[in-house]
Amino acid sequence: MSKVNIKPLADRVLVEPLPAETQTASGLFIPDSAQEKPMQGKIVAAGSGARDETGKIQPLDVKEGDVVLFGKWSGTEVSVDGEELLIMKESDILGIIA
Repeated sequence: MSKVNIKPLADRVLVEPLPAETQTASGLFIPDSAQEKPMQGKIVAAGSGARDETGKIQPLDVKEGDVVLFGKWSGTEVSVDGEELLIMKESDILGIIA
């Protein structure tokens, strides 16, 4: 992934979805038409954080390079420099994969 020319605002992040599994644990291949929408991705850019009720910026828990798990229908699909990415709020992220 090259450096993107977009900076998410506030508590939003830009995510590069990781490819879905193409083979089951038992070795069967899954056709493209039956594959699930990817639910894991890598953070390629992150905003500075959301403001709390006092106006202070609360930094995000995720950072560029983190691999995250998110809901199946989370985020908005965007195309940046020919790459399909997702932009979503940090609250759409379910966890960081260690």
